[in-house]
Amino acid sequence: MTHDPSDDRSFSATDSRPHVVIVGAGFGGLACAARLGGKPIRVTVIDKHNYHLFVPLLYQVATAALSPADIAEPIRKILRRHRNVEVMMGEVTGVDTTTRQVRLAGGRTVGYDRLVIATGSLYHYFGHDEWAEMAPGLKTIEDARTIRTRLLTAFERAEMTDDPDRQRALMTTLVVGGGPTGVEMAGAVAELARFALARDFRRVDPRAARVVLVEAGPRVLAGFPQELSDYALEALRAKGVEVLLNHAVERVTPEGATVAGTFIPAGTIVWGAGIRASIAGTWLGVETDRAGRIKVDPDLSVPGVPGVYALGDTALALGEDEKPLPGLAQVAKQQGEHLGKALAGELLAGRKPGPFRFRNRGNTAIVGRNAAVFDFGRRRLKGWVAWVLWAIIHVYLLVGFEKRLLVSMQWLWRYATYQRGARLITRDEAARTVEVVANEGGANQGGAEDQRMRRA
Repeated sequence: MTHDPSDDRSFSATDSRPHVVIVGAGFGGLACAARLGGKPIRVTVIDKHNYHLFVPLLYQVATAALSPADIAEPIRKILRRHRNVEVMMGEVTGVDTTTRQVRLAGGRTVGYDRLVIATGSLYHYFGHDEWAEMAPGLKTIEDARTIRTRLLTAFERAEMTDDPDRQRALMTTLVVGGGPTGVEMAGAVAELARFALARDFRRVDPRAARVVLVEAGPRVLAGFPQELSDYALEALRAKGVEVLLNHAVERVTPEGATVAGTFIPAGTIVWGAGIRASIAGTWLGVETDRAGRIKVDPDLSVPGVPGVYALGDTALALGEDEKPLPGLAQVAKQQGEHLGKALAGELLAGRKPGPFRFRNRGNTAIVGRNAAVFDFGRRRLKGWVAWVLWAIIHVYLLVGFEKRLLVSMQWLWRYATYQRGARLITRDEAARTVEVVANEGGANQGGAEDQRMRRA
């Protein structure tokens, strides 16, 4: 029986196979690794987490519709059939492009022949990074859990106070940014309050909860055609969401935010107003755009840095119209598949990598129950049909049959009952909430006037 080196489970320092290191196990990184799977190439995937996260559904974790485990899968499980692929949990701190070494926290280094950077993006606070603590974005499981806890905690605190003004403030959710994340989040919070929570409280009425979506531009879903943007705006308002267009956030505090000169008290603030790339550009010391994206050539290689490639939200790649490709999962996945195939051809057959060509399979956003938009370019869908298509595509894109089945069953149950089963407040946050509620309760016993004086 002949030995196939691609089946080796362990890699020695004298391994003669070409070594491809992929930093980041998002859609692009995983797609690249999968394309290199089974080839006589050593592949190492490095990520600071041990799981791949389906970020497009993270807002459903934040609004108690799904649990984190429903949209996350261990990286090792995803790639285990590719025996030439090694998974390493670690945080990259830098890259030495001269010696071709990736530096990890703790002092370890990993050498490479080809390096693929697919480290994704973060939310941009436009020079006010201190706002992140009070207005978290939606990029990680920790973000979603924080938002869910704050959201549910705010209703619990409203239930325990007698001050109507305080109740209204606590039951106000402020969503910053009218892109897909902001629109999806605002619609989901409105439905959570008006349906799932409506019958569960005695002293407050969650149906009176206020959801405010703030957008600095003239319309929501600016990346979609005007027709679909107008539909989304009408659908949000029909769900009771207050949409403030041409309004910019000027200040964020633990008690709320100042929007266009007016302070809006809020129990929960969610940020979805801007995206910036990870700090990978600083590792390489190369030119980036204002959003921190690494400029790449048509074949996704980084100019002036031999053997290094970037893709997904990390890369500034241009389409055939010479405009930057959008930060979508389908873009990253197609880039990963293309690059994996190209690197295999280069390392094994000496073929020069060809240019990447993006094939747009449509852009979509959900506004809420029975309401979504879908832009195919020449053809556009909205309403119930777009909502069903959105659900089918997102279930299909989930990794693993088990996840697809679980999410499908939960969505069907939610559709039939309007209920949400992941309404959990973590222990640490619950302990803090009990303390806050006790303090507010004491103030209530002293009368509403005393409480107003205390807050002042």
